[in-house]
Amino acid sequence: MDTTQLLLTIVLTVTTVLLVAVGIQLIFILKEIRKTFSKINQIVENFEKVGMSVQHSFSEISGFVSGLKSVFKVIDFIHTKKSGKPKSNQT
Repeated sequence: MDTTQLLLTIVLTVTTVLLVAVGIQLIFILKEIRKTFSKINQIVENFEKVGMSVQHSFSEISGFVSGLKSVFKVIDFIHTKKSGKPKSNQT
């Protein structure tokens, strides 16, 4: 075997070993990235659940306030009917 062929064989072997090592490291990195994206997805879902619950709470509060306004209007209407005089609208 010629020295040039021997040198090329050694260089190709070393290059192949290094590429295999880089490939294995790349597989480990991709697994870590997958785990990280999974955790980020869980965090985003939790924030979405919190946002939906806050939105639901605000809608319940606004419904309660609307109902309270209706009750006050009914009480005012009944009070106006009992007293017999219409309420004057002052602007």
